[in-house]
Amino acid sequence: MRTGTNHLFIPGPTNVPETVRQAMNVPMQDMRAPDFGDLTLGLFTDLKRLFRTDSGRVMMFPGSGTAAWEAAMTNTLSPGDRVLMSRFGQFSHLWVEMAERLGLNVVCIDVPWGGGVPVSDYARILEADTRGEIKAVFVTHNETATGVTSDVAAVRQVMDACRHDALLFVDGVSSIGSVDFRMDDWRVDLAVTGSQKGLMLPAGLGILAVSGKALEAAATATSRRAYFEFRDMLTLNETGYFPYTPPTQLFHGLRKSLDRIFAEGLDNVIARHHRLAEGVRRGIHAWGLDLCAEHPLLHSDTVSAIRVPEGVDARDVIRIGYARYNASFGSGLARLAGKVFRIGHLGDLNEGMCLTALSIAEMALVEAGARIDFGSGVGAAQSWYAKGAAASDPLRMAAE
Repeated sequence: MRTGTNHLFIPGPTNVPETVRQAMNVPMQDMRAPDFGDLTLGLFTDLKRLFRTDSGRVMMFPGSGTAAWEAAMTNTLSPGDRVLMSRFGQFSHLWVEMAERLGLNVVCIDVPWGGGVPVSDYARILEADTRGEIKAVFVTHNETATGVTSDVAAVRQVMDACRHDALLFVDGVSSIGSVDFRMDDWRVDLAVTGSQKGLMLPAGLGILAVSGKALEAAATATSRRAYFEFRDMLTLNETGYFPYTPPTQLFHGLRKSLDRIFAEGLDNVIARHHRLAEGVRRGIHAWGLDLCAEHPLLHSDTVSAIRVPEGVDARDVIRIGYARYNASFGSGLARLAGKVFRIGHLGDLNEGMCLTALSIAEMALVEAGARIDFGSGVGAAQSWYAKGAAASDPLRMAAE
C-alpha cells in the first residue's frame, strides 16, 4: 500500500499542475461548433510567443514530439534529399533513424554520448558542399538521454558563414519553454516540441513552428504524407479548426499552461530552470559523481544524466527509488543502460522538489552500493538555493 505523493523526477512526462489538470476536466464539446475558434486561435498566437517567432506558423498535430518530427521531414523534404545530422544520444539517434526510414540520404556525424552538436564538423561539411546538395541541417537542441544542450545559434552562424541555403531543423522537445530558444533570431526553419515537457501537459500534442522558407519547400516536396499534410492543417487552422478530431481537453490544458508561463514571464521561466538545475548539479558533484555531459557548457537545464560509480548498477538505483521511496528517476537509454540514471528538472518545479529528488537519490544510491555521505548532495543544493533566495528577498532588497 503506497501512501503520500508519487514523486516524478523523469524528464517527461512532467508534473501537471493542479490548475492545468482541472482546466482539462471539461465535458466533451463540438469541435465543429461556430465558437470553437474562441479556444484555439489564441493558442496559435501564444505558441508563437513561446517559440519566439513573429513570422512563423505554428501547428499542433495530435501525437507526440516524434509525430512532429515526421511531419516536419515529410512536408519539406523529398526521398533522396541529402541532410546533415549528428548522433550523440538516443533521441538524436532516433531522429537519424527516422530520416533514413523516410528515404533521406543522411550524412551522419557520430559523436561520443556526452558531447553535443559538432559545430566545427558541420562547418567543414557545409563549406565543402559548394553545389548545395545538403537540403537540411538538423540540430538536437537538448539531448534528453545524456543531459546535453547544444548551441543552435552557433550552427546558424556556421551556415551563414558558408552562405549555405539549407533548411535548419531543431528538435526542441525537451528545451522549448524551459531553455532559451529564439526561432526568428536564429532563423530556424522547423522547430518541434511536445506537450508533455515544458508545457506541463499529458502527452498527446506534437507541436511545430514553421518558417516561410520551410512552407515554400513544402510546396514542392514529394515525400508521401496524408495525416501530417501541412496544407490541410494550415487551411483549417486559419479559422481555428482541424482536419480531423483534435484533443480538445488538451487545448483547455494548454490554455492554462501558457497562461502560467506568461504570468511568470518566459525569461523568468528560463532563469528558474537554470537556477534549479544548477542546484541539482551542485548536489551531484558533492556526491563525487560526474554528469554524462562532457563539459559544463553542455549542461542541460532540463535533465541531468548522472554517471554511477564503478560497481553500481544505475538500474538498481532506479528500482530502489521506485520500490522503496515511491520516486521515478529516468533510466539510462540504449548504451547508457545501467551506467546512468536521470533526474528531470523541468516544467512545474521548485526548490523543494529538487531537494526531494536529491535526498531520495542519495538513499537509493547508498542502498545500491555507492559510498556517499547522506546529506552531502542535499546540503550543497540547499546552499545554492538559499543564496539565490536571499539575493531575491524583497525585504532584504528594500532594506538595502
